[in-house]
Amino acid sequence: MSGIRVGSEIEADVDVEADVCVVGSGCGGATLALALAERGLSVVILEQGGYYTKRDFDQREADMLAKIDGGRGLSTSDDGGMLLTYGNNVGGASVHYWADSYRTPADRLEVWAREFGVEGHDLATLTPHFERLERDLHVHPAPDELANRMNELFRAGATSLGYAVERIPQARNGCIKSGHCAQGCAYDAKQSQLVTHIPRAIELGASLFADVRARRLVFEGRKLIRLEADVLDRATGRPTGREVRVKAGAFAMAAGGYGTPTFLLKQGLGVRLPALGKNFFCNPCPMSHARFDEPVVMWRNIPAAFAVEQFRLARFDAAGRYVEGGYLLMPNQLHPGSLAAILPGIGRSHREWMLALPQVGGAIAWIDDAELGSIEMRGDRVRVHVPIEGANASRIRDAWKKQANVLLAAGARIVAFGDARDTTVTNASEVDAAVAAIDLRPARNVLAAPHPGGGCRMGSDPELSVVGSDHRVHGMDNLFVTDPSVFPTPPSVDPSLTIMAFSLVAADAIASASGR
Repeated sequence: MSGIRVGSEIEADVDVEADVCVVGSGCGGATLALALAERGLSVVILEQGGYYTKRDFDQREADMLAKIDGGRGLSTSDDGGMLLTYGNNVGGASVHYWADSYRTPADRLEVWAREFGVEGHDLATLTPHFERLERDLHVHPAPDELANRMNELFRAGATSLGYAVERIPQARNGCIKSGHCAQGCAYDAKQSQLVTHIPRAIELGASLFADVRARRLVFEGRKLIRLEADVLDRATGRPTGREVRVKAGAFAMAAGGYGTPTFLLKQGLGVRLPALGKNFFCNPCPMSHARFDEPVVMWRNIPAAFAVEQFRLARFDAAGRYVEGGYLLMPNQLHPGSLAAILPGIGRSHREWMLALPQVGGAIAWIDDAELGSIEMRGDRVRVHVPIEGANASRIRDAWKKQANVLLAAGARIVAFGDARDTTVTNASEVDAAVAAIDLRPARNVLAAPHPGGGCRMGSDPELSVVGSDHRVHGMDNLFVTDPSVFPTPPSVDPSLTIMAFSLVAADAIASASGR
């Protein structure tokens, strides 16, 4: 059997046998499934989210949050300080991502090899995979015609401050500039896994079950022999009472940076894997909002065509004290509904921002976590801890300063940070003091966490890591992890291309373990 079956079509228990079972259909799972199918292996993909196509992408924020965002956009860290964003659909987060497609920086790969003992993921090994992926996904530098006015203002402001502005590599083909990238592309122009690797894997004989959530792993000693999964009612997210049971030669967890560590912890594997759920990161994203004297309409065209990359690596003084950086800086794209929820102020002040919505723009930064968090189970509840104090706080504040200065240099009349105190500035001389006074305690700011990883860290020491360099879970024969939870540290750029390249590396070991 090949093709895609959704939960409503599964009217009785299903037993399936395959060479490989892949849990998750995002950048990791879909890429792996295609690589294995190309080798002639039989592959079954399980996806707990729904199967949606361009006909389902109605470009309405509330509808699409409910369809393709995990937790319907309402999941937070344990203290409410961080909004957790992740995919819950066939294609995973690639369906709502911005399509930014960076190769893993060489300096990061060197750190992973030197400090964590990662082998076989060096630049020479990954480069052919990057080249293939860039061809497959039509990755190219963002052209001027896709840049909206906010992108142009960001470039002008950053350039006037002496910052180096780079074009962002992005995975698009035939973009019509609708601006609804975060709600799923209704034109199949964004090269998500939904329209690239998944249909190609299906053509080669892979099968995919949507609305099916992995529940239990069944082992015989070191070997995983069966996975049991619940068929879900898509409307409620609850089990229907029907099951899909998969026997396979090898199993690959690709449920994402939140999903994979959580699922393995629920299996009780934390006792055997002391690093499971530790070393978690998520690229916290501080944002700044600005009002201009001209129309910006930030929700049109692609989200980000340009970025300032010179602050990607943090800079320290001779005494080791933090100076600046540790993030990527970009223009932001938010839609009216989201802006209504997160713009500053209450009552009249909020109304003023909303009345000026077409003139509102902003900037965002992807923080390279310096303080790592954790995913834990407290009874039957998942606890995601994301520290926003210490070294992370220093980077967040520095990013806010850089954002505000760029926006003011671009001509913004007023810049707001979206915090509970409604902090605003109108000129560069106010920025440092205003940012220093922002209260960073939980739930006083809007901080998103879009790039989770690290909870199944790759490394050579089973006490300090969860998988080896072959992506195999320590102490197990045929259980693998192929998603960003294996990254030893944040990759310091959008992780999508790194996830896919790592999955291509993993394919060889998984094919061997499957018996083929």
